[in-house]
Amino acid sequence: MYSETEDLVRELAENAEGVCRAYLPAGRREGSYWIVGDLQNNPGRSLFVRLTGPASGPGAAGKFTDGATGEHGDLLDIIRARTGITRFPDLLAEARAHLGRPQPVVPDRQEPRKAKAPGGTPAAAARLFAASNPITGTLAETYLHSRGITQFGTNGALRFHPKCWHREEGQTRSIPRPAMIAAVTDGAGAVQGVHRTWLAPDGQGKAAVNPQRRAMGHLLGNAVKLTSQDDILVVGEGIETMLSLSEAIPGLPVWAALSSGHLGAVLLPEGLKRLYVAIDRDPAGQRAAEKLSARASDVGVRVRVLEPRLGDFNDDLRANGKDALRQHLAGQIGPEDRHRLLG
Repeated sequence: MYSETEDLVRELAENAEGVCRAYLPAGRREGSYWIVGDLQNNPGRSLFVRLTGPASGPGAAGKFTDGATGEHGDLLDIIRARTGITRFPDLLAEARAHLGRPQPVVPDRQEPRKAKAPGGTPAAAARLFAASNPITGTLAETYLHSRGITQFGTNGALRFHPKCWHREEGQTRSIPRPAMIAAVTDGAGAVQGVHRTWLAPDGQGKAAVNPQRRAMGHLLGNAVKLTSQDDILVVGEGIETMLSLSEAIPGLPVWAALSSGHLGAVLLPEGLKRLYVAIDRDPAGQRAAEKLSARASDVGVRVRVLEPRLGDFNDDLRANGKDALRQHLAGQIGPEDRHRLLG
């Protein structure tokens, strides 16, 4: 019986080197293998992908193993890890797009519709961000104010879309809802993904839907760069968390990685001297901070961890106000940065 998934995996394996060059560009070919540091595309020699071999079974082309962690899988697993795509249909759409295959046609559609890039790709993410509006005067501004936030970043990374499609978990029908849109950009500043937060009709909180947030595009290694960094940088998980730090100390250069999993994989910019990792008070956040701190230390970047009093820094801001949060942070910022950041 024909299986499109098996067919896609087979064609990806036949083009294994091209897949590796697209999704693990920090590696290189050595003989019959693509060698790279890990699934986060770090330089090194721990993970190897077989480029030649039979279509299936032992020694099949497209299979990978990470000697350091024991992780193994196929090229679809590599694409999932590098893009952050979680829904399997979106993962297949990404694989089709890479191979240049057409997307499947819905059979009961009466009129042909204009073709568009599949959801989940950087191109689709960039289109959504470009179609969104500046945040000032919108429900997104109202929402952030409800979280105690008046500083929206200096890079224009946040926008508002009045009718962003939302599909309830387990449903097939999508409904347009207002949403805050955040650009996820790479080291060159190009939009690689977007993060959507659907909002209540009056902006006073998130919409009463499931899920309330969803990301699309290539997220791994990238971030929502709320402000520009120089030789210091503060990285944490949530957008509201990082904007809360800016609220207390406007001079902080802040990025949001969006999740604990992505926090540990953020690619650090060139010329960085000191990194502050803003953690959430949960085990996943602390493990991610340890992973990012270890990577930074390996390349000579000095690391300090910023810890909230409550669950995260937005909880602190709303509970105690920005002056108390500023005082709390002042005790954690390194002496070399206190005058520069605190004035």
